[in-house]
Amino acid sequence: MMNRYRTKTARRVLALLVAGLTLLTAYIHLSLGGLLFTLNGIGYLVLGAAYLGAATFPISLLRDFGWFARIGLTGYTLLTIGAYLAIGPYFALGWIAKGVEAALLGLLAAETLVAYGDLAGLRRAIAHSVRAGRRRGGVGDA
Repeated sequence: MMNRYRTKTARRVLALLVAGLTLLTAYIHLSLGGLLFTLNGIGYLVLGAAYLGAATFPISLLRDFGWFARIGLTGYTLLTIGAYLAIGPYFALGWIAKGVEAALLGLLAAETLVAYGDLAGLRRAIAHSVRAGRRRGGVGDA
């Protein structure tokens, strides 16, 4: 019982930290102005909301596809860091944002491991949600 409580508490704390860092990096990008930064900030807000919904709301459909929000936010963060390193512009706030995003990646990895146990657990969750979607007549139907 105590282990389950600790895991649930750890997931909540990690989810709040992930949401906070996502909100911070969205704010940084939105404050910079310009179309590319604004779109990047909006992307963080949308993915952060999807992640927070999947991590906190007790709705089975959200929980079934929580892995999608986690992987999406992780990929988006990696893409943002890669684009910054490839094209810049290099300035102090940009490096601060990359530090926030690196911390976000670490917390996402930790929260995903707490949520699914390991990579095999994540694969099982993906397979389960795809099978469940097919039974509902949605995901994976051609």
